[in-house]
Amino acid sequence: MAIEKKTIRLLILEDSQNEAERLVSLFRNSGHATRVHRITSSDDLLEALQQSWDLLISAPTSENLDPNEAISAIRRLAKDIPVIRLIDGNDSDDITEALSLGAQDALPLGEDERLILVANRELTNLEERRARRAAEVALRESEKRCQLLLESSVDAITYVHDGMHIYANRAYLQLFDYEDADELEGMPMIDLIASEDQAAFKDFLRNYSSTDGSAELTCGGVKADGQRFQARMGFSPATYDSEPCIQVVIRAEADNAELEERLREISSQDLVTGLFNRTHLLELMDSAAQRAITTGEVATLAYIRLDRYSHLLVEVGLAGIDILLTDLAGLLRKHFPAEAQLARFGDDVFAVLQPGIAPEQSTERLQSLLKIVESHLFDVSGRTVQATLSIGVAGLNETTAKAQEVVDRAHRCADELADGNALKLYNPADELAAAASRGNLVAMVQQALDNNSFRLLFQPIISLRGDRDEHYEVMLRLLSPHGEEVPTGDFIAAARDSGLAEKIDRWVILNAIKQLAEHRSKGHQTRLFVHLSASSLQDQTLLPWLSVALKAARLPSDALVFQLNETDAIAYLKQAKSLVQGLAELHCKTAINQFGCALNPFNTLKFLNVDFVKVDSSFAQDLAQAENQEALKTLLASLHAQAKLTIVPHVESASILATLWQAGVNYIQGHYLQGPSQAMDYDFSSGDE
Repeated sequence: MAIEKKTIRLLILEDSQNEAERLVSLFRNSGHATRVHRITSSDDLLEALQQSWDLLISAPTSENLDPNEAISAIRRLAKDIPVIRLIDGNDSDDITEALSLGAQDALPLGEDERLILVANRELTNLEERRARRAAEVALRESEKRCQLLLESSVDAITYVHDGMHIYANRAYLQLFDYEDADELEGMPMIDLIASEDQAAFKDFLRNYSSTDGSAELTCGGVKADGQRFQARMGFSPATYDSEPCIQVVIRAEADNAELEERLREISSQDLVTGLFNRTHLLELMDSAAQRAITTGEVATLAYIRLDRYSHLLVEVGLAGIDILLTDLAGLLRKHFPAEAQLARFGDDVFAVLQPGIAPEQSTERLQSLLKIVESHLFDVSGRTVQATLSIGVAGLNETTAKAQEVVDRAHRCADELADGNALKLYNPADELAAAASRGNLVAMVQQALDNNSFRLLFQPIISLRGDRDEHYEVMLRLLSPHGEEVPTGDFIAAARDSGLAEKIDRWVILNAIKQLAEHRSKGHQTRLFVHLSASSLQDQTLLPWLSVALKAARLPSDALVFQLNETDAIAYLKQAKSLVQGLAELHCKTAINQFGCALNPFNTLKFLNVDFVKVDSSFAQDLAQAENQEALKTLLASLHAQAKLTIVPHVESASILATLWQAGVNYIQGHYLQGPSQAMDYDFSSGDE
């Protein structure tokens, strides 16, 4: 299923309706789905601010409300809504004044491209602020859970800052025979260490820093009554009450300490090569990612894949492959310095994590490795075998959010080396260029049209009012040559830009008619909702062609419901009006999709006499909040007053069904009921209780 873009909730302070519509079109044309409200007064702003908004764009002046007052109201109510102030001309004093009053940016009126770039920046910043706040809440919850775990841990744990106890759990108190944590608070930890070990302990603490990671020290401990015992102490960097400190975990020395250490070592090793295993390397990478963020220390991951692994496996067998891999692991140990962390990452993959080295600094050593392995003669049970490697390289730095992203990048680089025996560094520009390129997508779309290889899926639209008619929405899917589903938005955009949208619409209509005729021949009274693009909306030959196609299939015309997007209908309102009237003359039903996002959505319905209205998916989001419920109910009430049949899409859970029922919704659609399927097999009678 394609991931839908998040709807942007936009406030506009602009007296001119036409100019406000123009600004909304800018955002929609740049790929943003928008929900818009135009501010008409101070009271209107205060009422709007009871809801959640993503961005405010203000005209240079407004008779309805002073832009500065709008900014002040947002700040006074502590709303996190970025403000972009448009100004007349390019006067630096006006820009400075707007910024000083609290606007995130100010730019000259009419610089539309710059406005979109600035808006995208502020929306990205807003999402990151929201994510940070959510992370802070999650952190507090995690800290609460950690505190509970600390208190219930059987291990003795303390937190030490500048050598002083700042926290000790119950097991720690019991270990040292203290009754109350207050007795230890502020006490130097060295007071609990045997006198003969205090010098070593002091040196250890003096030299230990948060960048050292985990470390261990064994020394004598002294209980409150003077009794001594041997303890193994594990040190690791931590924070307590937002202050950096050292976590110390103390386990009493036992006879099986050596066995425990050996078991820990084995659990992190690959049994064939003796290198680290995948799980342990990922832990090391998480630590490296944390260091990159906190201290700026870079690191490099080399994803090293053995070429022709399946052929080698056939050639030398499982036992022989193990010998070859062990030999290759030995080459890696010799080739990389001691601080490099080597692992067997998969059956045919090794990984090398090099702390303190940027990707560009690693290329010379890795190129040398390629030559060494290529020229090496592996001896496998008396048989000589030659091998080569494909190496993908990616770096960790202060922008690395997840270590797994680095693995994926290096993996993709290695996959792109089709001929093997080569090295490729991850380059963000390559991925951006690939994402921006429409050439391959256009070729895939054209091939799908030529080979009739698109797929149609059907998602049921289900009545909440006891209507037993069967309705499905037709959805189009495209598979890449590798069998992977191409995001719908991507290939539809490519088709639109290359002039293929009309051909796709007609392919969908013909194949939907064909499958619908077959389905209805089995006794079903099914209707299909079919999308029409903006290109088809402007196509004057569509109606006569459609009339012929319906007659050829011997289908009643009302078996099809043609669906227009609200944004397309507004942009081509005259053509949309003509098309809807023509479809009505053919007795076809019509619907408007993504309804409710325009500044004045009901203005569109004055010109388009559609049968169904499918509200925008954003109206089904966060219905637990009363303000969102009220917005949906108000919209639906107005639609029902005009005798429109309403559909709410994206119903993803049972929790909102009661709200939708109370709001009077006619139909619902979403993955909670059934996702898109290749078959029209939903049991519409199952909802009749």
